[in-house]
Formats: sequence, C-alpha cells, structure tokens
Amino acid sequence: LDVNGSRVLVRVDFNVPIEQGIEAIAGYDQRLRATLPTIQYLIERGCRTILCSHLGRPRAKVDEALRLGPVGDRLAVLLDHPVKSLPEITGPSVEAAIAGMAPGDVVLLENLRFDAGEEANDPGFAQSLAALTDYFVMDAFAVAHRAHASTVGVTEYLPSAMGFLVEREVTSMGRALESPEKPLAALMGGAKVSDKILLLDNIMDKLDHLFIGGGMCVTFLKAQGHGVGASQVEEDRLEFAREMLGEAEKRGIKVHLPSEVVVASEFAADPAEVQVSSADGVPEGGIIMDIAPSAAQQFASELQQCRTVIWNGPMGVFEMPRFSEGTRVVAEAIAGAPGVTSVVGGGSTAETVEALGLMDSMTHVSTGGGASLEFLGGIELPGIAALPDAD
Repeated sequence: LDVNGSRVLVRVDFNVPIEQGIEAIAGYDQRLRATLPTIQYLIERGCRTILCSHLGRPRAKVDEALRLGPVGDRLAVLLDHPVKSLPEITGPSVEAAIAGMAPGDVVLLENLRFDAGEEANDPGFAQSLAALTDYFVMDAFAVAHRAHASTVGVTEYLPSAMGFLVEREVTSMGRALESPEKPLAALMGGAKVSDKILLLDNIMDKLDHLFIGGGMCVTFLKAQGHGVGASQVEEDRLEFAREMLGEAEKRGIKVHLPSEVVVASEFAADPAEVQVSSADGVPEGGIIMDIAPSAAQQFASELQQCRTVIWNGPMGVFEMPRFSEGTRVVAEAIAGAPGVTSVVGGGSTAETVEALGLMDSMTHVSTGGGASLEFLGGIELPGIAALPDAD
C-alpha cells in the first residue's frame, strides 16, 4: 500500500499484564516492541497512525482497570515518540481527535472489547472503525485466529495489508513448517496434550526428534505403562499418546521423554518434600513438577544437534522458581546453539523466554499463543485469510 501521508488504522495486540501498572507492562512488553517497526515505518512516511487493540476480558462494558492509557504511556517510551491515548473507540470526540492529527502523529483508541461489536464482528462497528481512516494494517498476529471486527470486519471496507510483525510470524513459522533445515525437532511441554494435538498431527511427517516434557510428559509416561503417582493425567488423551508413540516408531522419529523427573509431595511452590525420581518409579502420591537436571541436560545435548527446533510449552511448572530449572537449562541450550533455528510458540512459552532474558537469542519468538498453535497446526487464520494476496 502507498500509505504516505495517509490515515492508517493498525490493529495491534497490546494485551499485556497491566494489573501492577506500567512497571509490570515494562517487564513483559514483547508485544509492544514487536510492533515498533510497523509504527516507525508509518511515522517516517508522515502517516497519521491510529492504533487499536483489546486488553483483557471486559465483557463488552467499560472496565476502568482495563483502559489502554498505561499501555500507551509505555509505548511512547519504547517509540521515543508521543502517543495520545483516546478515552473512546469511536464517536465524535475520536473523529475530532483524528481530524486534528498532524503527519507523524500516533493515537491509541480505547479498549476495543469495551464494545460488544468487536467480538461479534458486527458490520456496523467495523464500518465505524473503517470510517476513521484510509487504510488498514493487520499487525496483531496473536488475535489473527479470531474473526472479530478489528481483524476481519474492517478489511471489507478498507484497502488492507499485513504489517511487519505479522509478515515475520507467517514467514518464520511457515519456513519451519514447509522447508525446515534438518534435523527438525519439536520440543513440547506445558500442561496439556490436547493443546498440541493439531500441531503434532501437522508436523509428524517432517519430524526427526520429538521431545516431551512439562505436564504433557505425564500422559505419555502413563501411556507407556509407567506409574505417575498423583500427577494429573489426561485420561482421554492416553490413546492419542499411544498412537503418537506408535506413529513415531513407524516413521523413525526419535522420541525423548525424561528418564528422571522432579517429584513433589503436593502441587505447591514450596512443598514439604521434593525428590528426584526415575520416570518409571514415581512414588505413590508424588506429583511430577519438572524434568530432572539429568533429563534437562540430555534434552539440551540432543537439541543442540538439531538444526531446527519448534518449541511450545515449558518443561515444568515454570512459574514456581523451584521447578523452573529444567526449562531454563533447555532454553539456554537452544538459545546458545550455533546454527540452530529456534521457533518459539507464544503465550506462556514466550513469557518464559522473556523472563529468562533470552528473547533476542532465539531466531523467532511468536507473539501469539493460540494463534501460533493453530498456524503450526495447519489451520487457516481468519485475520490472515481476510487480507488480499500480494501480487
């Protein structure tokens, strides 16, 4: 799009931690920083840039705790450029503010989800957003899997294109799926097998290695016939786990499950008892909380021999410091491996990488949790599909 000097509506994803104020936002501002290239590009071309985002779940009503003003303040610091936060989404006052913008100005509309029309993809709400501007840029990959007014609806009324963030997401993850440098490894963790089914189904024919940690490994260990103590098992996914293990063996995919695990007497940050146990000898009543140091080192060594790693999910209960070591060891191994292309899923995995200070050491860290899982799972994302194909 030739946007020079135009009004440009940019859908961003500024859904960041806000409960503790701007200090908390500064600690987890990956999503803000990821949009800077698009915003700076527009500023340099004298555009009047109109940013829009949701924040939290206000359930279609104004929630004072979920106003975007503090986010706009943090963005202004990162941009080193003024950002005016507007107290409304549409209406006469917003129209007047936009009419008064000078070339290079940036404004941030109020939380889109204060209006029921956003999540309903209401045509009237989409038209009211489109009426504010000349062009639309989709730069919010994290909500590209949602068919909302600001992701899909506005494309019906405005010339549209993807921003640099979305382009980078699609290119990086697309390359990992379609033409990965081999060997290709999937490193799967987090709480649930069910979250990763589509992803695993979509990449099994390309995989060389499958590493499984986190809560996921409990279900896979149980599927292998091991006792897992009082650890939570996804009983309805045991058959899938067995099928996946069988399919991996048939395809020659090397499956890596932890040989040892960290077991606690209760699911708590500081349980009464913590011990390292053999994965096939978890004591009755014990709860698997992390992969053990020996397993983490084994994972790390094997991962460093791969050329492409797709990672989604921590190796343990990372938010509890006592059970974060397995994730740290594995993450540092991936980040420090020369010649390894690392594609990291969004959501809790991205937050983990950010907390470890490894964001800049990974090849690509997605800004989208659910969106990255669906994209890697081969599902068409409405917010991407709504954009016109490039000539």
